[in-house]
Amino acid sequence: VQLVESGGGLVQPGGSLRLSCAASGFTFSNHAMTWDRQAPGKERELVASITSTGGSTDYVDSVKGRFVISRDNAENTVYLQMNSLKPEDTAVYYCNVPFYSRWGQGTQVTVSS
Repeated sequence: VQLVESGGGLVQPGGSLRLSCAASGFTFSNHAMTWDRQAPGKERELVASITSTGGSTDYVDSVKGRFVISRDNAENTVYLQMNSLKPEDTAVYYCNVPFYSRWGQGTQVTVSS
């Protein structure tokens, strides 16, 4: 199982970023995926989840209405579109395949003016 995140960076408050996670080593279309994040000094938290078909999604309350998780099973990729970013969204973002309890190396998102 390999997960490679990309798309992080420095963005001003109110800005947007799109994270990508390329998956390999397992049958991607069979598995739910999540995006998690870990801010400095805090525990890792689940931000968004999506079912294997993409038919159902869920979000932590703090990002509802701002973040959108999606997937492309033909490309073995899961995305996280992040809009209206806030300084409290600053964290390392990881994609995860819960069935295998595996995470990628993460991508840093910093929201600051």
